[in-house]
Amino acid sequence: MKRMWPEELNAVLDGAEEVMLESASPEHPVHRKALKAHLPMEDYERIWPLAEMRFRMGDGRFSGKAVTLITTNPHYHEWHPADGGSVENVSESGRHYTTKYVDVYFLLDDVRETVSA
Repeated sequence: MKRMWPEELNAVLDGAEEVMLESASPEHPVHRKALKAHLPMEDYERIWPLAEMRFRMGDGRFSGKAVTLITTNPHYHEWHPADGGSVENVSESGRHYTTKYVDVYFLLDDVRETVSA
């Protein structure tokens, strides 16, 4: 099944940084391309239902790629969602509020299409 990343969530990946996941485990070495994103908690809660599912990316920066949000996979424990801190802000009306952040990783794969001969 080919699932496409929901276009309304493209902004979640706009500021994502491409990284290489490298584990320190000699028994199960991991070397995978990934995206690291620093997301406001409300964005993380919106994408949580998409966890551990592979999605093809549409047009744009990640065209031809697929992403998978890492959340509970034991092979990627080091890269499970983590506290990204919080930022104190002041609204235009002068009210103080706090924005909490989460650091998450998405596996990043090339999409390979099969062609009929």
